[in-house]
Amino acid sequence: MNVLGIDVGGSGIKAAVVNTQTGELLTERNRIVTPQPSTPEAIAEVIKAQVEHFQWTGIIGCGFPAVVQNGVVKTAANIDNSNIGRNFEQLIFETTGCHAFVINDADAAGIAEARFGDAADKNGLILLLTIGTGIGSALIHNGVLVSNTEFGHLILDNGKTAERFAADSVRTQKNLSFEDWGKRLDKYLQTVERLVYPDYIILGGGISRDLKKYSEQFTIETPVIAAKLKNLAGIIGAALFAEYKHTTIEKSSI
Repeated sequence: MNVLGIDVGGSGIKAAVVNTQTGELLTERNRIVTPQPSTPEAIAEVIKAQVEHFQWTGIIGCGFPAVVQNGVVKTAANIDNSNIGRNFEQLIFETTGCHAFVINDADAAGIAEARFGDAADKNGLILLLTIGTGIGSALIHNGVLVSNTEFGHLILDNGKTAERFAADSVRTQKNLSFEDWGKRLDKYLQTVERLVYPDYIILGGGISRDLKKYSEQFTIETPVIAAKLKNLAGIIGAALFAEYKHTTIEKSSI
């Protein structure tokens, strides 16, 4: 199945058509800046622009930077608070005419890494952390996703939330060296290691390509590896989620 995968982020909304059998992108990725303020209607209009860009008429998988339950947005950390309580699956359908399935963006990345990344051949407990504007998390146990974990909002012992202390946006805003930022990230990783004792930690997002520049600062025992799919994981995982949900609905109607 081919699905339009969309990854809504705090700074950009990215999309591409995905072959869900191989995980390959069938088109070039297209990126549109996230509107400010990032209201539901404004985000939906960008999604509509992506649909028109790809001349798409099929189903849509959408990764969204929030806790999402049955299509309804429950939180808003890096988007406008007006998104809370909105059914984005319904809103996307009303705006584009395409049936959509919406999932937390980090969970989408986790699904992709578990299917096509280095986690595909690993058993046990795997924690994927997407490091970008904020910090997203996906917890995968023996290939099964435990959805809507929010480890980026943990309160560290310095009183700050993890993503306000160790996100990549903090590194940029404070002009931190990779060494200094790596120490901050290590402090956060120590916290999640004590909480869930994962067998592996996978770092995703664009910063994952620079892992060697800051991983020397890590003191945790858990092996840390870079996400294989890098910042394409959200798009691919959103498409996989949509395929699964669409197929499940079709089977239940038989």
